[in-house]
Amino acid sequence: MAPGRLIATEADPRPQSIVLVTGGTGLVGRALQEEVKGQGSRNETWVFVGSKECDLTSLEETRALFQRSKPVEFWRLNAQMQDNVMVLAQEFKVTKLVSCLSTCIFPDKTPYPIDETMIHLGPPHPSNEGYAYAKRMVDVQNRLYQKQYGCHFTSVIPTNIFGEHDNFNMEGGHVIPNLVHKCYLAQQNNTPFVVWGSGMPRRQFIYSRDMARLLTWVLREYKEVDPIILSVDEADEISIHEAALAVARALGFQGEVTFDRSKADGQYKKTASNAKLRGYLPAHQFTPFQEAIHSTCTWFKENYSKAKK
Repeated sequence: MAPGRLIATEADPRPQSIVLVTGGTGLVGRALQEEVKGQGSRNETWVFVGSKECDLTSLEETRALFQRSKPVEFWRLNAQMQDNVMVLAQEFKVTKLVSCLSTCIFPDKTPYPIDETMIHLGPPHPSNEGYAYAKRMVDVQNRLYQKQYGCHFTSVIPTNIFGEHDNFNMEGGHVIPNLVHKCYLAQQNNTPFVVWGSGMPRRQFIYSRDMARLLTWVLREYKEVDPIILSVDEADEISIHEAALAVARALGFQGEVTFDRSKADGQYKKTASNAKLRGYLPAHQFTPFQEAIHSTCTWFKENYSKAKK
């Protein structure tokens, strides 16, 4: 079919098939949705994706789309890993187990800011369904292991982590390392620093060193089984535009910074409340964002040949 109307079926020895439809929110896509609704069960899972969910001109976004269309594998791998760790932690009488979750486990439709009590209050975004539900089960398992065995298993939910030793791959890395690598190359090649999207979406970024300090506190002091969000304050949430300019300043980039609005922005905001953390550590000082960005950029420049990218 024509571009924007791609239908791909995944060969699978199991009876269940996945049918991925791009252009899924347009004229033909909507008609297909109505058609398959009326056909009853055929051992098929249909995934309808529009341009807002995936920019097909981007190889990395398209690859991620195909990866997300394997929710069973996402579920099984993550569920197996965490289950193996918990089984053996209980068997070997581990004193405390701290698991790291992600803000993508929260409901797709939710008021903001999100907090720890909201994890199970609705389905996650369909694009992360398998992974999100598997990670939600860590919270469930923590409580079940305490109830049955008296284990002290708990979990943390960080916001967007960045820092030295990150993965600076521009085709799949997270926001900050992606910006750092792009800006570095723009500086080396004397070309504009092109940031994908409008720059308007807002995020809370936590420096890896701050994350490490909080993790050691959780390990040594946090007594609850219920999870805790590890994040900077809501007031420290910044736009991608602000983050890009901070990276440019840290690298000493003097060229043009542009925003490619033809690229998808993604979710506008995912504001998380750190009220629970502040209840325990009201005076905790986070590393100022520009200082953390400067340290990250300096490390990247000095270790460019061996950095993950």
